[in-house]
Amino acid sequence: MNNIKYYLDRVERLFDEENFMGTPEELYAPIDYTLRLGGKRIRPTLLLVANALFGGKEEDALDVALGIETFHNFTLLHDDLMDRSPLRRGRPTVYVKWDENTAILSGDTMYALAWRYMLRTPLPKLHEILNRFNETAIEVCEGQQKDMHFERKSLDEVSLDDYMDMIRQKTAVLLAGALEIGAMTAGAPQGEVDKLWKFGIHLGLAFQLQDDLLDGYGDTALFGKKTGQDIRDNKKTYLPLRALELCDTEQAIELRSLFADKTCADEERKVCRALALYETVGLRTEVEKAIAQEFALAQEYLASVLADEEKKTPLRELTETLMGRKK
Repeated sequence: MNNIKYYLDRVERLFDEENFMGTPEELYAPIDYTLRLGGKRIRPTLLLVANALFGGKEEDALDVALGIETFHNFTLLHDDLMDRSPLRRGRPTVYVKWDENTAILSGDTMYALAWRYMLRTPLPKLHEILNRFNETAIEVCEGQQKDMHFERKSLDEVSLDDYMDMIRQKTAVLLAGALEIGAMTAGAPQGEVDKLWKFGIHLGLAFQLQDDLLDGYGDTALFGKKTGQDIRDNKKTYLPLRALELCDTEQAIELRSLFADKTCADEERKVCRALALYETVGLRTEVEKAIAQEFALAQEYLASVLADEEKKTPLRELTETLMGRKK
């Protein structure tokens, strides 16, 4: 049986061997640059593991895995432009290294390339796979739009339910979609595909909530960005939204004031005040409870999947690593 290292290595080799360059070079160089920045490659890895879980042939899933990761990186390329993010994985983002028009056009091309990869392997259920890929892509875009819309709203105008729905679409759906499509390439029964999709949804929610938590409490050296960046950017993540529910009247006034300040002269003081308020209301414990709840639900759905338990081991290894439960 292959362990998770095998699948991670296989995905890396897949991308190392693929040629992303073409003509005109100005269009394809940013694509090559983006797809070789690395990262965890979680989605194509999940896809290959899900395919193997139901006895699928690895070669049938390779192009589909390329398609999923190409689409994911297309969303990152455009997100960086929309968020005005200067760095991605420690290196300049495409719109910074080239320009905004290049970022838009190269991103559009990556979306088309994702479809090309999907279409390259003739599978019995190709129509169903493409349909699921398309629906997943639409949901991801809907989630991004909601996230952008939240930026214009006050803290009181975004509920926790609103936020959970947004991250389900923006983050969790693509993880779930990768698992779902991987299982479909193997011809898995629809009932088992659905269980694996739900596993991916709850794993994605847990993953995003942990990312929110790390923004406030993570080690900057390990996390890769400054602690409290979401606070500086007034982002309505799980932390301030849950904190607002826990605050008394005076604390709520202070929290609203902090997240309404768009021209803060002392950002470090703002971060310190917000974190101190979080500490007062016991926010960290509350977020950790929410993460644990989503992770437990993910594990329940994985346990319910009717497949060889030994073949589930790579999924368990990957999820435990993602959630910081395994070194």
